[in-house]
Amino acid sequence: MMEKQSQDTVGGGLSVKDEEAENENLTEMASLDAEGEDEEDEEALPHSEILDIFEEGLARLVQDPLLCDLPIQVTLEEVNSQIALEYGQAMTVRVVKADGEIMPIVVVQNATVLDLKKAIRRFMELKQQREGGVKHVSWRYVWRTYRLIFQGEKLEDDKMRLKDYGIRNRDEVTFMKRLRKK
Repeated sequence: MMEKQSQDTVGGGLSVKDEEAENENLTEMASLDAEGEDEEDEEALPHSEILDIFEEGLARLVQDPLLCDLPIQVTLEEVNSQIALEYGQAMTVRVVKADGEIMPIVVVQNATVLDLKKAIRRFMELKQQREGGVKHVSWRYVWRTYRLIFQGEKLEDDKMRLKDYGIRNRDEVTFMKRLRKK
């Protein structure tokens, strides 16, 4: 009798018959799940409807006092930046252009000059997209022609952190044209 029991049981004490029945049940459940997924796919909304639902939800979210400064056509990146600002994980650097326009640029607390330049680029691209302006800007040209200045000091080292220049939350950085060397 001992030999028969050892032949019928496998590993965890289940008999071979029990294990076969359990495998059969798992197979049936998997096939039912697959059928359920097919039904869900048939009931899935078209992309345009999902996009509309998402935009409606985002519009309600932007009405929150914390996020009310954001534009109507807001991106996820802008929402995340605003939340990071509220939690003190980011700071706003006010970049002043020659025409007096102030660009509020959000960067993380330990951002480098290069991070600030990338954030300026992203800000300008979003602005142009929303206004339907210029399609392409050569940022290589921009950074060869213009520079960033904070309290008379040129921000030339892209790897240096903004904190090392003394830049803090809500400080103004000037976006100024380079003078030509003769």
